Amino acid sequence: MKIFNGKHARNINGALVFKLSPVAAGCAVFLSALGTNVYAQDAAVSQAAQATDANGNPVSTVTVTGIRRGIEAAISIKKNSNSIVEAISAEDIGKLPDATVAESISRLPGVTAQRDKSSGRASAISVRGLSPDFNGTLLNGREQASAGDSRGVKFDLYPAEMLGTITIYKSPDASLMGQGIASTIDQRTVMPLDFGKRTVAVGYKAMRFGEHNNGLGTGTGYRSTLTYIDQFANRTIGVALGAVKFNDTGAEQFQADGWGGGAGSATYNGQAVKVPNGFKTDVQRDPQTNKGVMGILQFRPNKDFVTTVDLFHSKNTDNTKKTGLEGSVCGSTGSYDPNGVLTNATIVDGVATSGTCTNFKGDVRNHIEAVTDTLNSWGINSRLRREGWTVTGDIAGSKVTHDSNRYETTAGQPGDATNLSTISWTGYNGKDNLAPTYTTSLNYADRSQVVLTDHAGWGGGLTGNPQAGYVAVGTTTDEIKSYRLSAKHDMELGPLTAVEFGVNRTNRSKGRDQNEGNLVVGTGPYGSAPVPGTDVMVTPQSGIPVVAWNPLGSLGTVYQLLPKVDQPIQTDKNWDVSEKVSTGYLMGNLEGELFGLSYRGNIGAQYIHTNQSSTGTVVDTSKCAGVAGQACPAYVVRGHHSYNDFLPSMNLGFELPYDQMLRVGLGKTLSRTKMSDLRPGGGVSLNTSFHDGPILSGSAGNPNLEPFRAKALDLSWEKYFTVNGAKGYVAVAGFYKKLDTYVLTVPKTVDFATSGLLSAKTPLPASGPNAGSTVGILNTPVNGTGGNIKGIELTASLPFAMLSKYLSGFGVEVNHSSTLSSVNLLTTGLTVIDTGGVATIPLPGLSRQVTNLRLYYEAHGFRASIAAKHRSDFLGEISDFQDNNQLTFIRGNTTVDGQLTYEFGDNTMLKGLSLTAAVNNWTNSPFIRYAANPSEIAEKITFGRTYSLGASYKF
Repeated sequence: MKIFNGKHARNINGALVFKLSPVAAGCAVFLSALGTNVYAQDAAVSQAAQATDANGNPVSTVTVTGIRRGIEAAISIKKNSNSIVEAISAEDIGKLPDATVAESISRLPGVTAQRDKSSGRASAISVRGLSPDFNGTLLNGREQASAGDSRGVKFDLYPAEMLGTITIYKSPDASLMGQGIASTIDQRTVMPLDFGKRTVAVGYKAMRFGEHNNGLGTGTGYRSTLTYIDQFANRTIGVALGAVKFNDTGAEQFQADGWGGGAGSATYNGQAVKVPNGFKTDVQRDPQTNKGVMGILQFRPNKDFVTTVDLFHSKNTDNTKKTGLEGSVCGSTGSYDPNGVLTNATIVDGVATSGTCTNFKGDVRNHIEAVTDTLNSWGINSRLRREGWTVTGDIAGSKVTHDSNRYETTAGQPGDATNLSTISWTGYNGKDNLAPTYTTSLNYADRSQVVLTDHAGWGGGLTGNPQAGYVAVGTTTDEIKSYRLSAKHDMELGPLTAVEFGVNRTNRSKGRDQNEGNLVVGTGPYGSAPVPGTDVMVTPQSGIPVVAWNPLGSLGTVYQLLPKVDQPIQTDKNWDVSEKVSTGYLMGNLEGELFGLSYRGNIGAQYIHTNQSSTGTVVDTSKCAGVAGQACPAYVVRGHHSYNDFLPSMNLGFELPYDQMLRVGLGKTLSRTKMSDLRPGGGVSLNTSFHDGPILSGSAGNPNLEPFRAKALDLSWEKYFTVNGAKGYVAVAGFYKKLDTYVLTVPKTVDFATSGLLSAKTPLPASGPNAGSTVGILNTPVNGTGGNIKGIELTASLPFAMLSKYLSGFGVEVNHSSTLSSVNLLTTGLTVIDTGGVATIPLPGLSRQVTNLRLYYEAHGFRASIAAKHRSDFLGEISDFQDNNQLTFIRGNTTVDGQLTYEFGDNTMLKGLSLTAAVNNWTNSPFIRYAANPSEIAEKITFGRTYSLGASYKF
């Protein structure tokens, strides 16, 4: 059977219409990188009777509904692409298979997601074993800004209801801008002139979070959507508007820390015995909101010219609130916290299984981290066709502002309190500090006894500065502006059927501005203030009630700020980086026969010139006072670097008998490093604890850093079929990536006298082999050698109607990927927590095994599906309490979701109405971090189930 049918469209009654050309074979329709943003639809159209508008353009009747239609539209995109791709298509207007983009695309072969440790929802996306930074993310073909220090986008900023298709390019394409080594993820909105009539869809979903989660409190929320699509002036003008609003009050989560599990020590009857060391127990809620709107305007006065203007706005808020109690049972945590005396103890084999310790100074913790991310993206695209030429111009912008406010507050007894609390326990086994039941003599819920204060002298006590808490307020802004002009000319020159060329200019600027410091109340070292409000919280493990309040916005009313501006804050959290990237590309579209096999594809290359500059701070650490309110002497430095890249690529698809395809992709790709790594600032000081004697040591960014670079080989065999009116496919894909360079943070031996980091007043080593020397060790990111990553992906989308017409409506989607890498990274210089003492770590984001399964049924108005996702252990990334990203080991997990929908038929009074019930995280799969060995759990968080019940109406 021939897959290609010359230069004419094909009709398949009651199914998708594949518009195939010998050059792009549908890629120009579904995946055009020239700015023609076409929504992959299921159009039930009769070619003979198909209507046209005043300009002769076909008027499609959009009838996209249901699971099968979404699957078949995605199959159409995959089949007709010149590249090796995976795709997700909406089952109906504003209905991707899942509520979030990350959840939807993580079901695709070779794709997986890391769950957010606060909400449990999928967030960061890894493709083919590489971390999110290795993905290029686009909206309507244009590169998008990111919220954090890295380039990986937050997919929560892109509501799934506002998108029509998502395509993941796994092989490079010369006409595609903003590509990544792992993949390029192109999110596409709907285009109004692709619809045959006015379409309006509204939806509302009520939600409950954290159900069946060990008795913890649940959260409630809702998700509402509105989509309006219309055409005017005899279909020369099209308008699409969309709005999404999401609210989640946040379910309770219990977080406990047994201080590593090690025992403390106390003297009892003249002998040293084991006692509980310390504990920390918190109840956390993570309320979130999202508001998104989009607007698209198309103007097509004739069949040869079209202009599209699209606007996309999204705003997320995430306020993670923790309340709990922490303290050393019999020991001390600061100069205001004296050691306790053990009394009334029961000793068994040297362990105080029960007892009481005096002088307990518990810390009542009320912390909040409030984050607001705001995305504004826009684009203007014009395309003109004339006498075999297609000329496209595109200008666009994307900006993300990330605002964060972190308050850490302490409440307890002031530093000069004399009538201190006691703490008693029972059930201690000498190993687990969370196993005992604790009681205290002080009522930590009594606001007359528990106040906001520096309870333990953490700011240095009487010789330091008061620290009744800590605050960090920061803003990161990332802005991209792009300009593109391209042309395509159809021709017949041997196998060359068209040539496409163009230029693209992208200007990107990103900066971080952070202010931090101690929170101070009252006057003097023992100052205090009442805890506002009347709320009380009881943590499940301790059972001890504590005062609760929300400190957000309390700076200036309850607290005063004592700035803390030391070297890491100045150099690592305050910087500006800009990039100017100019790209020229040339690509030829191919079609012909080779060894008796028909083929189509493309061959081309990009030439990229990058000019990057950055601004940072150099700190004279020898003059740092090391206390709050006294900044280190510093001065501004600048860096500049430019470099060139040549990236050839080729994609060929061979038509095999019986509707089979064999695809080959070759190319060179790059992914740019985190922009924070490009900062030029740093600091140097005298390290007196070095194993070979005193030596100068420091840390800095690297403004001369260049991208990760790789060569890629991709193979894919695909078999498509239609049986009993149902479409499906099976595929086997393999890939090999040779990472020529990999950015590593390593200790380098440098002469600080020529580095620009050494101050004339920095003391030099006075003894040892480095006495008087300016040569020392600098931790900095560098372009090191890489390794390889390879894998295989198996995929099947099988409607059961292929077995028997009596199974019509049933089907399964399943895929499995296995990935290996030779890359191992030294932990030296990396920000890693809970490593268990290992010297090397695997490639971040790599799960060796990833499996996805989805069973579905669709008939008689019912649509039901149950889906499971599994990934094996991997090295992930989380944000720590200092707003730094930390690599950490995360245990593999399996999540199970289910959904049931009933849609009223066309012959009923409720035509257009559908009702949906869904459950997410059915098995309450936990988020678990571990220390090198999966059995050594460092943190475990459960989220419970999420239930939702909703209705949507389309007319």
